[in-house]
Amino acid sequence: MENRIRELRKAAGLRQEDLARELSVTRQTINAIENNKYDPTLGLAMRLARLLKTPVEDIFHLPD
Repeated sequence: MENRIRELRKAAGLRQEDLARELSVTRQTINAIENNKYDPTLGLAMRLARLLKTPVEDIFHLPD
């Protein structure tokens, strides 16, 4: 699954550390998600979407 986390995080002026702290996960988790090495749980995906003020379907998508 591909995502726009890095793009949206930077647009919000957040570092990986900031996002991780807000979501109670490690910076390594955020890094792995941004690099498409880890697909977040549904709960984490929804919390990311809420924090980034973007619908979850606009953040995550399956490649064609």
